[in-house]
Amino acid sequence: MHEQRRFLLAAAIAAPTVWTGRTLASSPTREKAVFATNWKAQAAHGGFYQALVDGTYDKFGLAVELRQGGPQVNNRPLLPAGRIDFLMTGNLLHSFDNVKQGVPAAPVALIAKDGQFTWWQWLKVRHGFRDEALRPYNFNLGPFLANPRAIQQGYSVAEPIYVKKQGGFEPVVHLLADHGFSTYSTLIETRADTVARRPEFVQRFVDASILGWVNYLYGDRKAANALMLKENPEMTEEEIEASVALMKRQGIVDSGEALGRGIGAMNSARVREFFDSMVRAGLYKAGEVDLTKVADTRFVNRKVGLEEKRRLGGR
Repeated sequence: MHEQRRFLLAAAIAAPTVWTGRTLASSPTREKAVFATNWKAQAAHGGFYQALVDGTYDKFGLAVELRQGGPQVNNRPLLPAGRIDFLMTGNLLHSFDNVKQGVPAAPVALIAKDGQFTWWQWLKVRHGFRDEALRPYNFNLGPFLANPRAIQQGYSVAEPIYVKKQGGFEPVVHLLADHGFSTYSTLIETRADTVARRPEFVQRFVDASILGWVNYLYGDRKAANALMLKENPEMTEEEIEASVALMKRQGIVDSGEALGRGIGAMNSARVREFFDSMVRAGLYKAGEVDLTKVADTRFVNRKVGLEEKRRLGGR
């Protein structure tokens, strides 16, 4: 049938990979923290907007400014330049490159052009894809909808909703994670000097963000949705709620190790395993990246938010 002939290659969104740690009491002063996201406001950013509107950041002594990303916005250079404090990034490949190139940034928690040189290379080695099949991605579903044999990249909690709305059918979604692409995704990075000099600042931002995600997924998210709709008028309440339903069904934010260790759980073994797979794919040479500098796990897995989740009736 028409629906069965169309496929959407969806890059899996893992839990926002963040540091966790002890919950701190309210601070008498509020420190400014600028956090730049990877796209326009949407459900995949919901936990951060939740922490902003429900006062969680404020309780942790933070005056947080959320800056949207988008197709014409490149927030990445702003982090090493000191113009933002935290950056929502793609996956561990960016982190490997930071270490390899000496960029002073590090994740502190958890086919566009970059995809062509990252997971596309892995697809070629692991699953036999060929470069001649590539077509440019212009952030438009038109070419995909017009060609019943097309495959398109996308986020698993966004593009399927848009395809159904614009094309009138349910796309077939293949999560890269289900086929061996085991990276953490949607990482939060900060500068290395911020980690070294202001660890409590980082800790407060991360803990508050985790609690924001718990409350967004399992509590009342109406105010957070309203702010995102104001920030991104192209979005609708229906689309946001459909994305939240997909996040829950697919275990995008809260699944696996996060169920026992809290949202944002990560471990060094998984980082190493993914790097080794990228070596086999030819993206890196063995030993050229100091994996001890890729992600600092000293503050993760502290079960932040689990009590709040139980109180809200989360699974």
